[in-house]
Amino acid sequence: MTDKIGFIGVGTMGEPMCRNLARKSGREVLAADRDSAPLQRLAADGVKSASIDEIAAECRTIMLSLPGGKEVEQVCFGPDGLVAKSTLGWTVIDLSTAPVSLARRLYAEFEGHASAFADAPVARTRQAAIDGTLSIMVGGTRECFSRIEPLLRCMASEVTYCGEAGSGQAVKILNNMILFQTGVALAEALAIARGHGVDGKVLFETLTKGSADSFALRNHGMKAMLPGVFPERAFSTEYAMKDLGYAIQMAEEVGVPALGADVVRELMEHAVELGHGKEYWPVLLKSIEDATGKK
Repeated sequence: MTDKIGFIGVGTMGEPMCRNLARKSGREVLAADRDSAPLQRLAADGVKSASIDEIAAECRTIMLSLPGGKEVEQVCFGPDGLVAKSTLGWTVIDLSTAPVSLARRLYAEFEGHASAFADAPVARTRQAAIDGTLSIMVGGTRECFSRIEPLLRCMASEVTYCGEAGSGQAVKILNNMILFQTGVALAEALAIARGHGVDGKVLFETLTKGSADSFALRNHGMKAMLPGVFPERAFSTEYAMKDLGYAIQMAEEVGVPALGADVVRELMEHAVELGHGKEYWPVLLKSIEDATGKK
């Protein structure tokens, strides 16, 4: 093995993250994905296309950027999974958003093979992934964090140590829960304002000057809800529902009634019923518009 880095999963967020890693880390990067298109694009930045088996054989540091817990389990467990292949000196970093319980299970499994593991889910938009200005929340040992932080800073402007294994996932999942609930408040306000003849642009621009200002307002509200632009290949409603489900599961495990999260889930489920599951999640605005009959 060498100091090569393996990167498994180069989709919507993974591709720009992998590109920044290759450009800034000074290390050779091998990438694997079922889709050959992003691998071909990454080749221009020196990223070598490889299989997961090749990554396991050649890399001591392996990063995962996968859609969710199900995909992480598929890659890590089973007779041909990373856990079975792991060996002394490996460091596995999961950049995906996955359940806290899975992160803690992976930590225990890799630790048992004398390998290090950290959950390091990412926050902010695809544009932030392109710009290298993501926020990454890390769970694991402090020793592991100190070792991987320079690599994470190739992709992020904010890298925060959150505590023991699973803590990064917990903070990221709750970050998204709060974001989605704020999105609902913005969608409701926009629909109410329009219903009363108030220009939505006037509403949102004025809110940026007061106590209702937020990242969600300036990005999801003004750039998506206001113009009604909800592209695919962004953070889709279906993916958002996955993360929200993780948050609701966390709440149930500790007996906290997550009433706001339940409202978000209802609106997102209706958006999917309306055919917007693949679109950018602020499209939940259409659920509210559908309920009122006002577009």
